[in-house]
Amino acid sequence: MTSDQVDCDQVDGRDRDLTGRVALVTGASRGIGRAIALTLLRLGARLFVVGRDRDSLDEVVASAPRPSNVTSFQINLTAEEDLQPLIRHLETQVGKVDILIHSAGAIHQDPMARADIADLDLQYKTNVRAPYLLTQRLLPLLVTACGQVVFINSSVGLAAKRPEIGQYAATKHALKAIADSLREEVNPKGIRVLTVYLGRTATPMQESLYRQEGKVYQPEMLIQPEDVASVVAHALMLPRTAEVTDISIRPMVKTSA
Repeated sequence: MTSDQVDCDQVDGRDRDLTGRVALVTGASRGIGRAIALTLLRLGARLFVVGRDRDSLDEVVASAPRPSNVTSFQINLTAEEDLQPLIRHLETQVGKVDILIHSAGAIHQDPMARADIADLDLQYKTNVRAPYLLTQRLLPLLVTACGQVVFINSSVGLAAKRPEIGQYAATKHALKAIADSLREEVNPKGIRVLTVYLGRTATPMQESLYRQEGKVYQPEMLIQPEDVASVVAHALMLPRTAEVTDISIRPMVKTSA
């Protein structure tokens, strides 16, 4: 071990749960973020959930097995000033972040010939700038905890082989670059970085995309949010002798619908 490395062998992998861990999940009001948040809570984590919709966040807290262990923040992640109360609370009242899950995202599909550049700007702010900035601001707290960062990405972040997806895929390729570079920077400080590349998953966002594409939405044929949450939780609880860097998850049943 070099002088700038941290001994994190005893931080994770001692137990089969996440008791005592502080976890922050963005996009936690629905879909994948909600499933991950509730899974981490059941595993004992002290949970901070972030989302734009207050009513949906309140529903997450109400459905939690231990509501007293959940703190919610209504935040528009594209507005830098909205992050300040969350960061200040974590710095002054908590002092560490063990797990940071980036699950918030935005998507627009259109052919390049008519795609609105404002849609690209919004996707960049949500899918790239927001997770970059939040990770940057929380990095000292992650270092303190020998923490872990998880980026929920998309299969198009690896290969943009679908029409009309150029804007979204560009932001997801950028998110991959952020995660890969971050991993090289923070591994010596004891921080693990995981990217999860998802195929079509049964979420409200995906339902909206199916309607836009004129296709029949069959959620039972898609990845379930709970599937993603289970995979993420297992990766987080690995002993410090291993690091999972990239996971790709696809629907078991392949369909062109």
